[in-house]
Amino acid sequence: MQSDNAVTENTSFTDMAIMVLVLGTIWGFSEVFLSDTIKIWGIPFRAGILTGIGIGIMGIALGYGKKVLPLIGIALVTMAAKQLVVPVLQCSVLCKANSCAAVFLQGVALCGVAAIAGRKLNNTRSARFITPISAALASAGAFYFIGMKLAPCPYLLSFNHAGGFLSFMTAEGLAWAAFSGILFPAGYKLGSVLKNTIPEIKTAKPAAYYLTAATALICCYTAITFFIITSSI
Repeated sequence: MQSDNAVTENTSFTDMAIMVLVLGTIWGFSEVFLSDTIKIWGIPFRAGILTGIGIGIMGIALGYGKKVLPLIGIALVTMAAKQLVVPVLQCSVLCKANSCAAVFLQGVALCGVAAIAGRKLNNTRSARFITPISAALASAGAFYFIGMKLAPCPYLLSFNHAGGFLSFMTAEGLAWAAFSGILFPAGYKLGSVLKNTIPEIKTAKPAAYYLTAATALICCYTAITFFIITSSI
């Protein structure tokens, strides 16, 4: 079993780029697929569930590499996956502007809060609980003001009144925080496990390592394109 220092030394820029691409694409797939699915099934707290999944996926990256900047890259890849709707359906970039803004704000917020938490994330359970909740609440608060100006949907506009911010934070912010607080620690734990197993797999079977990453990307982007097309029919 490799030590944390050995794993860090063996984590090249290429490995980090692959992780960012794969995790960002998986997050993008979940956004495209689950957003409509949850809406069709009438499941409550759709935004909260999607936020929790995104924060949890970024938790994998933090548990694996212990670095915060890749979180911004993961969010950007997710945004690019969501914006596939533009070339596929020939629609405006504003179609997914607000949801992309939410994803970016979640990445930035978690990056900032995790940087402040530092080593406490790895050493204390409370930090792995407080960090995602704080990031979710911060991103929800920022989204309220940015989303109102960017491309507000009728649901968001329903909070555009005196006391609307508090109403939004109660209805959405708390849900974002709750699901993030549940899924981030699980993601962080998974990342901590992968930081030892993935380098071993790469060393033993490098071809399988790169082929698996490429296959995951191809499958996700194919599925994303398929769901975009079928959801418009």
